[in-house]
This record gives sequence, structure tokens and C-alpha cells, in this order.
Amino acid sequence: MSIEVRRSNAAPSGETERGGIQSIDRAANVLALLDQDTRSLTPAVVAERLGLNRTTAHRYLQSLQTAGFLSTTYGPGPLLDQLSALVSERQQILTLAPAVLRQLSDSTDLTTVLSFLGRTGAVVTLVEEAHRGTIILTVRVGTVLEPKAAQTRALLAFATDPAAVTRGHAVLSPAEAALEREALTAVRRQGIAWAELHGQGLASVAAPVFVGNEASAAMALIGTSTMLQPLERSARRVQELEEAAQTLGTMVSG
Repeated sequence: MSIEVRRSNAAPSGETERGGIQSIDRAANVLALLDQDTRSLTPAVVAERLGLNRTTAHRYLQSLQTAGFLSTTYGPGPLLDQLSALVSERQQILTLAPAVLRQLSDSTDLTTVLSFLGRTGAVVTLVEEAHRGTIILTVRVGTVLEPKAAQTRALLAFATDPAAVTRGHAVLSPAEAALEREALTAVRRQGIAWAELHGQGLASVAAPVFVGNEASAAMALIGTSTMLQPLERSARRVQELEEAAQTLGTMVSG
């Protein structure tokens, strides 16, 4: 199954890009000085190890502290704690999800997929293919799904960052973006997202995986339009999908 991926190729000017990259590189080098033996930084340590003058080193430390990367004592700050928790949460999801996806696939006879929200859309991270049937539908791990994909809709509908929807819809025309905003409203109301795959007779349905109050991932079923459609005959499969997504979220939260 092929899924079209469209990305925006807009880039900043050369001058801005060089300056921005240099600042980011230096900030990253400063943060990289934190390790088991160096729990906090000082202008003298940064200057010595990175070959900077102390005034420049102090300026970087202050900027990183203001941004939340460092604490008031120039140790790991709240933003690093937040990012560490996010990495830990995602690792938990990746550890626990395969068994949940496998069970869901076996009970529905459909391929199951787990995705995280990337910069422009859902990124396929785990796939469990159906064991039964003569035709197997699948999607490659690492595929960036389009805005109209069920998993992208499920994640954007419950995204806490308002800019996520703007980025996800950047490749759409104004009319398409307006329709997608309506689709996201329906997802919030129903709790699930539907999508047809380019008129190929295929369909997908996705449910958000909530960890606490955050939609941390999306779990989906993919199948033919006959097997998956927003009608009563698909109710059992959709219910099993919702229960599996809830189970995974509860396992991670617990």
C-alpha cells in the first residue's frame, strides 16, 4: 500500500540559516558538557572546555537558563526534564505496544499500526500485519502520513500545540485546510478518525492513545472499504480498536 507524502521545502535564507545553526550548535555543545561527573556548569568550565571567552560562555548559560534548558544553578533545567520524560514515555509505548497491536490484529483480522506525531503528520512507527487472509495490507515503518490520513487526524485533533495543526495543514490549499479543520472537529466529537486511502478501495480508522491528558500516539486499523466503514458492521472492530488504545494508554500511565 503506497501513501503519498507531501512536504514543504521552504528554507530560510543562507545568512539566517548559518547564524541559526551556529547558535544551535554552540548551545548543544554547552548542554553536552553535562554528564555524570559534571552536574552543573559555570562560565569558567564552559569557556575552558569549548574555547570561548567567559563573557560569551556566561551569555550562553543565561540564555539556556531563560529558555528552561538549565536551572538557576546551571544544572539540568525543567525543559530537559520534560524532554526526558517524553523520551521515557515513548520508550514505554514502544515496549508495550507490540503485544497490544498483535492481539488487536488477531481479533480483527486486520493490520494494526501505531504512529507518533511528527512535524508534518503521523509517522508510522510499529506495524503488526494480519496473519489470516490471502491479501495482506501493510504500510512501511517510517512513512510520514498525509494530513487526511486517519492517524494524522487522530493526533492533530487532540494536539495540545496549536502550531501542530498549522504545520500539518501547510501543504493543503485554503479550501482543503478548511475541510480538514471540520474533519478534526468531528474526530474530537466522535473520539475516532476515519479516512479513505485515495479511492483505492481501502480505508483506515484510528484512535488516539492517551497517556494522562495527552494524545501521545495513534493506533489504527487498515483494511478494505468493505471491512472498514463507518457503519454498524464495523462496530465490533472499532470498539476493539478503542479498547486497545485505552489499554495501551493505561498500561503506560500505570
